[in-house]
Amino acid sequence: MVLDIILIALLTICLYTDIKFKKIYNKYLIPAAVLALVINLYFGGFEGALESIKGLLLGMGLLFIPFALGGMGAGDVKLMGVVGALKGPEFVWVAFLASAMAGGILAIGEMLKSGQLKQRLLSIWYTLLSLIGIVPRINLLGTLQDIRPYKAVPYGAAITIGTVITYFVMR
Repeated sequence: MVLDIILIALLTICLYTDIKFKKIYNKYLIPAAVLALVINLYFGGFEGALESIKGLLLGMGLLFIPFALGGMGAGDVKLMGVVGALKGPEFVWVAFLASAMAGGILAIGEMLKSGQLKQRLLSIWYTLLSLIGIVPRINLLGTLQDIRPYKAVPYGAAITIGTVITYFVMR
């Protein structure tokens, strides 16, 4: 119950700061991670603390490659890690998958709003066809950089949506 309250409070704060300032702050993440570890240690003993640490590492690990490739900020990675520290590795895995789907849906919505969905999907489609030899070798993915950028979706919003969905599904 206490961990659930911390989770909802953290998600609410991080959603607000990510949308308003495009940043998820350590001053909220670090205390939440410490509280998760302490509370899990208190109620679950060594096993509870171990589950908390596994969840933290898994949550951060799942988003490390997208972060390293420049697809998201470090705050997003740490937020997913804290979700794992609060709720454990099984929960954070499902939350990660739900967040990825939510992020995709939010991105498609932004592309639809900006009128770029068709052009972006065609570039990807023709590049894939060329990779498997159906059409001559071309790379239209590079042309995506020439398309005016659409408004980036703060991934903290996708993490919040995915985590809340997971919370209600895994109850």
